[in-house]
Amino acid sequence: MDLFSRRIIAWRLSETLEAKWVVECVLEAKELRRTIQPLVLHSDRGSQYVCGTYIEALNNIMPSDSQKASPWQNACIESFHALIKREWLYCFKIKDFNHAYRLVFEYIETFYNTVRSHSHCGYLSPQEYEEYYYAQLNNSLTKAG
Repeated sequence: MDLFSRRIIAWRLSETLEAKWVVECVLEAKELRRTIQPLVLHSDRGSQYVCGTYIEALNNIMPSDSQKASPWQNACIESFHALIKREWLYCFKIKDFNHAYRLVFEYIETFYNTVRSHSHCGYLSPQEYEEYYYAQLNNSLTKAG
């Protein structure tokens, strides 16, 4: 989740806790955002987030993890997890992994990122918020140049 817009940038749903899924997700997020700005990636405290391949995948991204008994740093993504369950997943009897994957994909890609409004974003969806921000930025640059 990009905390600027609350957009889910990259995600994986897996049947295991292997580090390769986290690494794939980090690499995809880096590719999609292509920024030269300094980045901080906040993660959980699991073993996937301390293995060598994960640390290597970060490459110029400052890692951050939650301190013990300090849930506030993870509050945004934990809130998202509660939303996806409450607003979508609990409405279905999930049959198998493929069904779960389709449901998660539908929620994130066709609703959460594109339609669902967020108070943080002035009640725009994450996609609308980013589009608005970049339009304003382009207007400012055009006027300045």
